[in-house]
Amino acid sequence: MFSLKEEIEKNGFIKFNNSENIDFVKEINKLRKEKNAVILAHYYVSGEIQDIADFVGDSLALSQKAASTNADIIVFVGVHFMAETAKILSPEKKVILPDLNAGCSLADSCPDDKFEEFIKLHPNHTVISYVNTTAKVKALTDIVCTSSNAKQIVESIPENKPIIFGPDKNLGNYISRVTGRKMLIWDGACHVHNEFSLEGIIQLKKDNPEAKLIAHPECPFQIQIIADFVGSTSGLIEYTNTNDATTFIVATEPGVLHEMKKRNKHKIFIPAPGENYDCACSECKYMKLNNIQKLYTCLKYELPEIIIDNTIREKAYKPIKAMLDLS
Repeated sequence: MFSLKEEIEKNGFIKFNNSENIDFVKEINKLRKEKNAVILAHYYVSGEIQDIADFVGDSLALSQKAASTNADIIVFVGVHFMAETAKILSPEKKVILPDLNAGCSLADSCPDDKFEEFIKLHPNHTVISYVNTTAKVKALTDIVCTSSNAKQIVESIPENKPIIFGPDKNLGNYISRVTGRKMLIWDGACHVHNEFSLEGIIQLKKDNPEAKLIAHPECPFQIQIIADFVGSTSGLIEYTNTNDATTFIVATEPGVLHEMKKRNKHKIFIPAPGENYDCACSECKYMKLNNIQKLYTCLKYELPEIIIDNTIREKAYKPIKAMLDLS
């Protein structure tokens, strides 16, 4: 018989057998009130979880929201680096994540030891790291950015100061083009955005000539240049709110369609296809590890908990603070 901590070490989460036919929504609502917990859900998790969350949004915005509350516990239904960011901004709160296996291909593409070696090979560079990184990578960084403010952050660096940008090469190259700044860009990528099928998207545009193609800047160049709009997740949502078009082909993780449909029930949203362009299957396998049962057990047992070494946390906070002060 495993203890809870041993079970988490073995599986990454606490298994649950719903032999009692528990009403998860009812029990989660009860537990969060009893424990003074706030539930955060990223746009990419299932609609079922988004509907029960206190806040739904992008990773940094959610961490900021949680920090502004008087909650004792933050339940971050997203991926590991997001929960780390919440802990960095709210060290006094307990931060828990439903499944420790919910990692991030982009964050994983930038190991902190390799990134540190890269920085040492290029001294006197300002290091800008995308928020989609581990706490240890943030601790090596001068200033953090999001997809929403990356252009502003890059433009804030004096032109005579060379820049290292990591880890997303597609976002880095996009910002380099729109700012005209040459940067040393880390060769990392998100498996969801990097695997969209250009052929499938072109066929969708032919089949839906009235549709607007909207894309996240983590998408490759060949998709960005045919898009009607390129923007962050929240930027894509806002574009669908304000644009007169009624049909949109959406080149980002399809979980965001839940929010888009809630805000615009009369509009049509088509997820961009992945490599197998006969289906809209470019989902984040890590985000989809989250489910309502894991949310329930996570909140019930207050595990798995996110723990960050305090020295790393303090170093990682500085580049986030630098970004917030600027933007």
